[in-house]
Amino acid sequence: MAVTMKHMSLLVATFGLLSFIFGVIAENKKPASGTPITGKGVVICKYPSDPSVVLGYLSTAFLLASVVVGYVSQFYPYKGKSVPQSVFFRNTLFLVFFNIALFSGGLALTLLLWPTITEQLHLTRNVHQNLETTCPTAKTGLFGGGAFLSLDSALFWLVALMLADNAREDYFDEIEQDGKGVDGQVISSPAYGYGTA
Repeated sequence: MAVTMKHMSLLVATFGLLSFIFGVIAENKKPASGTPITGKGVVICKYPSDPSVVLGYLSTAFLLASVVVGYVSQFYPYKGKSVPQSVFFRNTLFLVFFNIALFSGGLALTLLLWPTITEQLHLTRNVHQNLETTCPTAKTGLFGGGAFLSLDSALFWLVALMLADNAREDYFDEIEQDGKGVDGQVISSPAYGYGTA
């Protein structure tokens, strides 16, 4: 079965939505802080069950999948017809949404990885020499911000895909116009692979 734009858009939207859901759950499940237990010259931080690290990595993985599929979907040769990338970037609106999708995806990746890695470090390095430590967790709000940006990134990829579809149609319309003679007959056009009628 041939891959269509509809398939690609469904993948981008599904991966973006899953990234959003896992990011929001990670934000809600993250504990506010751990419990400090004072030992001999050290403080051991005991944290409650914290699934936010796993959820953060899942959210990040689905975000990456959404960005990769979103990027590939723009230039994929649908129905075996490829279009030079320069054709897409001549369209100013496509260029704007493409760059916004890339930027928002990168920012979402940062906002998801930062608290995930920080939280993992807090859980694994829970013995502190500082006797006044309060057993902190990752900064509140980053998971949620990353989740919303993941969803935004997926939406921007979908808008860019619609604009890419318009650019593809215009490109093939131009090829058809260039390949027709005065009386509407197809003439030889080696550059586009047309033969004589």
